[in-house]
Amino acid sequence: MVSLNGARGAAEGRAVPLSPPDVVESALAAVAAGAGEVLVHPRTPCGRESLSPRIVGPLLEAMRGAGVSVPLSVSAGIGAEPDPAGRLERVRSWTVLPDRAVVRFAEPGAEELAQALLERGVAVDAVVPLGGEAGGGLAAELGAAPGTEPGPLARFLAWPVRDAARIRLAVELAAADPALVAGLRWLPPVPLLLFGREAAAWPVLRLAARCGAGVRIGVGDVLHLPDGRPARSNAELVAAARGILGASATAGSR
Repeated sequence: MVSLNGARGAAEGRAVPLSPPDVVESALAAVAAGAGEVLVHPRTPCGRESLSPRIVGPLLEAMRGAGVSVPLSVSAGIGAEPDPAGRLERVRSWTVLPDRAVVRFAEPGAEELAQALLERGVAVDAVVPLGGEAGGGLAAELGAAPGTEPGPLARFLAWPVRDAARIRLAVELAAADPALVAGLRWLPPVPLLLFGREAAAWPVLRLAARCGAGVRIGVGDVLHLPDGRPARSNAELVAAARGILGASATAGSR
């Protein structure tokens, strides 16, 4: 998956696509470089994230009309709509549907939002942060003290997964911790995607490649290449990721 823009703004460089024409161009180039899915944070003309059907629908239509043939995913988080009830209303009013939507289980109302998306026929990436400041380890996540709020992973596990074929667990790792990833093997039988942000992005991608998990990269997560050079585009990041995945596959076949 390529994360085209994330929560970034125009001040973070020309590599971040924000307008619909730039998003379409970036998506096409990223797919040509090897991306198998596209994640986008739709924006209003003034650059604000939005879940409005008047923003989401035309952007999805523009991407599909331009020939972006891989699954399209939309982030459905508080960055676009802070109110949980507002997010539900927006999702239920969509006239053009993405293939998938990202739901962060650290945010209020995640379970209801994920269920509403599934009812509309949209697959769900349930994002759970683990490790470091982004979240705790498995023991910390699952061992909340009485009277305290359960962590995102505990919330995901408590949410009844009725359609495993349309749900993927997307774990955001603060660091490439093999022991932490090994502990995820006993979780419900849903596909697993691993990703990191900024300094963790490339180490986590390498770990995911070794584990056979799904991977995510893009300027929404990281602005530099593995060698530290600034990335000029999402396509450049995807090409670097495909090189790492190919090397990992070759090493694993020896």
